[in-house]
Amino acid sequence: MSEKVSVLKPFLVGHDDAPAGLKGAVVAIGNFDGVHKGHRAVIAAAQQRAASLGRPAAALTFSPHPRQFFQPNVPLFRLSDGDARLRLLAATGLDGAIVMTFDAALASTTAEDFIGDILVGRFGIGGATIGFDFHFGKNRGGSPVLLKERGERLGFAVDIVPKLEDEGRPVSSGAIRAALAQGKVIEAAELLGAPWFVSGEVVHGAKRGRELGFPTANLRLDPACGLKHGIYAVRVGIGVRRVDGVASFGRRPMFDNGAPLLETFLFDFDGDLYGRRIDVAFIAWLRGEETFDDIEDLKLRMVADSARAREALARMPDAFPKLGDI
Repeated sequence: MSEKVSVLKPFLVGHDDAPAGLKGAVVAIGNFDGVHKGHRAVIAAAQQRAASLGRPAAALTFSPHPRQFFQPNVPLFRLSDGDARLRLLAATGLDGAIVMTFDAALASTTAEDFIGDILVGRFGIGGATIGFDFHFGKNRGGSPVLLKERGERLGFAVDIVPKLEDEGRPVSSGAIRAALAQGKVIEAAELLGAPWFVSGEVVHGAKRGRELGFPTANLRLDPACGLKHGIYAVRVGIGVRRVDGVASFGRRPMFDNGAPLLETFLFDFDGDLYGRRIDVAFIAWLRGEETFDDIEDLKLRMVADSARAREALARMPDAFPKLGDI
């Protein structure tokens, strides 16, 4: 008897155009920063419509974020960078994503032309799903009502997903950023549907952690990262492996008070991670940054932090974002 082999469906990605496998797709349209519960409701609606029509389902999104294009000098705390966003989208079961470059040409495209020239002319969409507050086109002239009306005239269905709340809290990227800015990573996870995470290449640091008996894997995050400085219980993804740990994000006031750095001590781990990309998911807040009277007091606090982190992580043994391959 032959053994059945499971083959993962490839996640198709197109930049400014649709791969052949996404032509005629039902598209979920949005920025999808963080791919939170609200975004997933829009995606689920696209998948349901696509299944009824026998068409693929895809995300249609934009890079850079429009706010970064219009206000390039104003830092924007992104919940997920380009690769992370695609990995999160791939995990939803979508067939793929089309990433449009948000530039001067797209910014000056009227809502009518966006519908006629891009959605219909370029992509030949079979349908679209959007959030209740989605606006598009030059000067944000396009509304959900306009898209639905034009869809009826041009032959594609438009589903508008209503506002989503979680226990009375609005589910939005802004609300998640606000929670992270206060260190409320559990609240952020409730709105996201999974722990918030960052990815990056492990870089060399000052090796102080190693000298203290707590060697760390260090990541330099985007300078616009608005996460509150402090100590967190974290879970680290190294490929398919998951390792618990405790992390400090901040300026190291005990030492150099320098540029923010994420320093993660991995429990029960022995290996060289320099140059490797890892994912760090924030599971629980432990405390804020502090200074201590001497190094011995700092080491004692690090031991206590590690113990508290282990306890927090033991209460949430499966907490980690679901990520797809791209």
